Amino acid sequence: MATITKEDLIQSICDSLQYISYYHPPDFIQAVTKAYEREESIAAKDAIAQILINSKMCAEGHRPICQDTGIVNVFLSVGMDVRFETDVSLEDMVNEGVRRAYQLPDNVLRASVLADPAGRRINTKDNTPAVIHTELVPGDTLEVRVAAKGGGSEAKSKFVMLNPSDDIVEWVTKTVPTMGAGWCPPGMLGIGIGGTSEKAMLLAKRSLMEPIDIHELKARGAKDRTEELRLEIFERVNDLGIGAQGLGGLTTVLDVKVLDYPTHAANLPVAMIPNCAATRHAHFVLDGSGAAELAIPDSNVWPDIVWEAGPNSRRVNLDQVTQQDIEQWQPGETLLLSGKILTGRDAAHKRIRDMKAKGESLPEGVDLEGKFIYYVGPVDPVRDEVVGPAGPTTATRMDSFTEMMLETTGILGMIGKAERGPVAIDAIKKHQAVYLMAVGGAAYLVSKAIRKSRVVAFEDLGMEAIHEFEIEDMPVTVAVDSRGESVHVTGPREWQAKIGKIPLQAL
Repeated sequence: MATITKEDLIQSICDSLQYISYYHPPDFIQAVTKAYEREESIAAKDAIAQILINSKMCAEGHRPICQDTGIVNVFLSVGMDVRFETDVSLEDMVNEGVRRAYQLPDNVLRASVLADPAGRRINTKDNTPAVIHTELVPGDTLEVRVAAKGGGSEAKSKFVMLNPSDDIVEWVTKTVPTMGAGWCPPGMLGIGIGGTSEKAMLLAKRSLMEPIDIHELKARGAKDRTEELRLEIFERVNDLGIGAQGLGGLTTVLDVKVLDYPTHAANLPVAMIPNCAATRHAHFVLDGSGAAELAIPDSNVWPDIVWEAGPNSRRVNLDQVTQQDIEQWQPGETLLLSGKILTGRDAAHKRIRDMKAKGESLPEGVDLEGKFIYYVGPVDPVRDEVVGPAGPTTATRMDSFTEMMLETTGILGMIGKAERGPVAIDAIKKHQAVYLMAVGGAAYLVSKAIRKSRVVAFEDLGMEAIHEFEIEDMPVTVAVDSRGESVHVTGPREWQAKIGKIPLQAL
């Protein structure tokens, strides 16, 4: 019988969460590198390069890959011969490990978990509680799988109850385009089939913790129907031409995982959950001999890539930019932004809307006239940092606020990640504004362009407070121009046609 101490489990959870905050799994880096090498879309290749450079910087600097350091998911396989030396519950030990990891002074992680989700939505301050799944199995070890799941990819989770005769591949192929790019492709798709509704979702989530091996599977061939589905879905989704960050290209998914379970004769439950470019998970086993030890990835796993702005990149001084200037910007054009911007996410936008509705003045320091707003919730700085990792959040969550912001505050444009929906695009076109896209999954790289940072309003919102950033040469792409043309529409359409495996009339 193995005896696992309270401290060993707590420290192992803490160490694993710190580890995955700055180390991508090596198999993921290798798959992204292969995607970079074969990519033909200039925009997608540029985005993948930023993801790879960011990954290496985070590994060297021990800082988060993404500003969204996730909600913690833990799968525990508890051997029935294991004894715990503890005065608290198993869940309490796990949550103490989460608390310790997210508050570690040398690498503070962003607390994103909110209590009272349908009400006041109050930040728990330490990212607890984790989402914990426990099973009892034969043996005398504790097997632990830990993941930090970003909100952007989790938001794109899908579930359907198909008829037994329905085509799963067809459903996935039709559904993936509706997910947009907020899940930050290239990533993985986890597919759960069978059981009941909640079992299918659990299978999909659990599948994402397996290593990337789709190319090995292609080489040896499928042995059963789940492996056939993996290969079929992998090919069909990449044929959609969505590409990195939704800009159009050859690689949308790096792998597809499928787990199944027996189900009722009348049902075919299917769940799909994506993993983003900040794929983070670790696997360790405790046997009573001490805390887990996680191997440091070999530095040679990262490719030698240097990101440089193209010769046609446009440098923009945001402190002097005018309406006439932004009307000259072209879809897909790379801009290097310098000057002052204000930040704001969901909670800040809601508060601004409520203040406007009451006829109240915005706080001093929140003058948005002629300015740009950046959709971001940064990680707190450590040591000599101006700000922690500060990559963009999903822009579509701000779509319902866009008309109000453009009409009442005088902003010229917005910066975020992924596409904008029709409501936002209509507002952008109406006001001749612009939407710029930064690369999701390159948060630490983006933060290096931020020279100064200060909170100017709504400090009580924590990471959702309004900051003023002073930036220098921050790279962005013109994603929606002042005429309402979106690269997230034109890019995938162009590459789907180039790939040529889907009839043009279906585009």
